[in-house]
Amino acid sequence: MSRFMSRRFDGLEAYVPGEQPQDMQYVKLNTNESPFPPSPAVFAALNDSETARLNLYPDPEGRVLRQKLAALYGVDMENVFLANGSDELLNFFFMAFCDQERPVAFPSVSYGFYPVYASLYNLPRAEIPLHEGFRLEPADYCGIRKNIVIANPNAPTGRTVSVAEIEEIVRTNPDHAVLIDEAYIDFGGESCVGLVSKYENLLVGQTFSKFRSLAGGRLGYAIGSRTLIEDLDKIKYSTNSYNINRLTMAAAAAAIDSNDYYVQNSRIIQENRAYTAAGLEELGFETLPSKANFIFTRCPQVEGGRLYRSLKAKGVLVRRWDKPEISDYCRVTIGNREQMDIFLEKVREILKEG
Repeated sequence: MSRFMSRRFDGLEAYVPGEQPQDMQYVKLNTNESPFPPSPAVFAALNDSETARLNLYPDPEGRVLRQKLAALYGVDMENVFLANGSDELLNFFFMAFCDQERPVAFPSVSYGFYPVYASLYNLPRAEIPLHEGFRLEPADYCGIRKNIVIANPNAPTGRTVSVAEIEEIVRTNPDHAVLIDEAYIDFGGESCVGLVSKYENLLVGQTFSKFRSLAGGRLGYAIGSRTLIEDLDKIKYSTNSYNINRLTMAAAAAAIDSNDYYVQNSRIIQENRAYTAAGLEELGFETLPSKANFIFTRCPQVEGGRLYRSLKAKGVLVRRWDKPEISDYCRVTIGNREQMDIFLEKVREILKEG
């Protein structure tokens, strides 16, 4: 850290994004991107006419896109908030609702940005341990009188909790904001968006990065009560009023209009997820049940770090963390069938090499 940076960031450990190496061609199964391109409608929307308008600022309210999202989820436009990726939504949540009097709680094994934002804003926080098998126990969050962030499905484990269990968490913490991060909900999970009309304190976050193949477009959104959305808007207009660019909004609107295309892609990913988990089971791996576009798996015969390094040497990227409780596991993004066959082939080679 330079001598110019504020001392309040002395202890800050920044989030480390997944590798994007340029040294060779990899089978890239490390950042939970979709193996499928955006729909043809998205390509059509990014036309010369739309590009020619880049000299103009985008609509800061994102009205067209918010109306489409509202219609998709059966809510009002005022219940929809747009963010520059779901990470910006998370940032705004921590900034808007958490402070020294209102600490935040989240699972001890979950998305790595949660503790980063807590540290960035010097927030008191409770990192609640998962139970055996990396299970989240909803009772740990009921009536705790803290703001709460839960990824469902959880990352990196892929496990889910039910809508009924989420409702009990939200119901028993009426004076605190609860964010359910549903970045991976469209790969077999059940969304709790339907609870938003019942609970003023519930915010549901989603993203266009995974299911809708727009990771490079950087678009996240939240569905919540008007009270929470207005609070988020206040933060947005105090930081970056034009946070969503014109081309991203055009692409996202077209993606919503071609929802069937993405539903079919999700079915294929779910089939490939089951195929890959079965293939790993035959090789002696232990894989957690997943409702995400990835699996969390370990091989009792090969230490997690060595498996990760060996796969990378063979041209396959997966994700691994040094955190002791999960260091033996690798998170494997589910790609197309060809990618998963290559992954399984390289795993077999590693096992044969001893």
